[in-house]
Amino acid sequence: MIHEDVVCPFCGCLCDDIAVTTEDNMITDVKNGCAISKSKFMNHHLNLLESALVDNMKVSLDEAVGRAVEILTNADNPLIYGLSSTECEAQRHAIHLAELLGATIDQTASVCHGPTILGTQDAGCVKCTLGEVKNRADLIIYWGCNPAEAHIRHFRRYSVFPEGLFRKSKKEREVVVVDVRNTASARIATTFLQIAPGTDFETISLMRAYLKGKGDALPDEFKNLVERMKRCEFGIMFFGLGLTMSRGKHLNVDAALRLVRDLNEYTKFSITPMRGHYNVAGAGSTMAWITGYPFAVNFSMGYPVSNPGEFSAVDVLARKECDAALIIASDPVANFPAESWKHLADIPTIVMDPKVSLTSRIAKVSIPVATAGIEAEGTAYRMDGIPLRLKKVVDTTRLSDAAVLSRMIEKVRA
Repeated sequence: MIHEDVVCPFCGCLCDDIAVTTEDNMITDVKNGCAISKSKFMNHHLNLLESALVDNMKVSLDEAVGRAVEILTNADNPLIYGLSSTECEAQRHAIHLAELLGATIDQTASVCHGPTILGTQDAGCVKCTLGEVKNRADLIIYWGCNPAEAHIRHFRRYSVFPEGLFRKSKKEREVVVVDVRNTASARIATTFLQIAPGTDFETISLMRAYLKGKGDALPDEFKNLVERMKRCEFGIMFFGLGLTMSRGKHLNVDAALRLVRDLNEYTKFSITPMRGHYNVAGAGSTMAWITGYPFAVNFSMGYPVSNPGEFSAVDVLARKECDAALIIASDPVANFPAESWKHLADIPTIVMDPKVSLTSRIAKVSIPVATAGIEAEGTAYRMDGIPLRLKKVVDTTRLSDAAVLSRMIEKVRA
């Protein structure tokens, strides 16, 4: 059986043209996907959590869920973290569970594109869809990101190479890469501009000043870039962690957002963050429309309060302020600072994940779940904020994240 127009549940591109062939409930072929997409589909059945575990002992799913609820309800300050690699329906249930428990809930944007969210709240954002980029953009700028290796089909599907309505090929587009090193993306670009590490805010601020006739200190190559940005018919700036996680953080993003806003006095210009996990944009959107805040939310007062730095998962764990944790579709032990993840090993930690991970190895309770976008359907938000429907292409006896969290909610209420 061939499943057409499958959405790839890997990165923020959410490519929705994947063709997946299945035989006897096994995936045998994947077409149109990048190498990472093919690997995720073809190897989704490997390295699985084979059964629910409590203290490394095999138990039934109901026993594991019951023990997880017991841990969370007995905790004074529980933490729920992850959410960016699961469906929006599961995210909604996780937020509901956090409210019932009076817990802190955070998502992975707090350690990647959290500064993007803070900058957007401060400066606003001139946005467009990736379809508009494909059809209209004649100037494409990638600042502090490397899509050739991180978002492999972004060039071919959305920006540089596709045939759009008004732009037919790369010949009709100018591509500029701004980065601290010569990357694979830079080698594809029309122009590569190298900047010193930690100077993004200074450079973008000088570009804004030059745009207003006052930036004489701006290097000539960036003066030329500003002139090209003013002259283009439709421009787009994509930015990544090189902007959000370098010195300046949300101030870098704030400056970039304001530069794009200023450019709209001359032409049409938009800006889009290169989101990593396939539904990290959905995690922020779902949390925002339920609680009013996109990440780092605390319910201990009975209502949502947000304060990044105080209620961010990394900081809560580093200060040892939580006494239990529920990790959903994430592996913080693999990427958190040592002082943060070590606290996860010291407290009862519950993991919901399809596969074995470093976090599941230190967990007190491990709950195997279906892989969203392969074994379970749901909704995910593309990096430009467009919601797409994930498909189920193979059957499984495992419950989805949303179904497991729904059971937890029922037990907490009981």
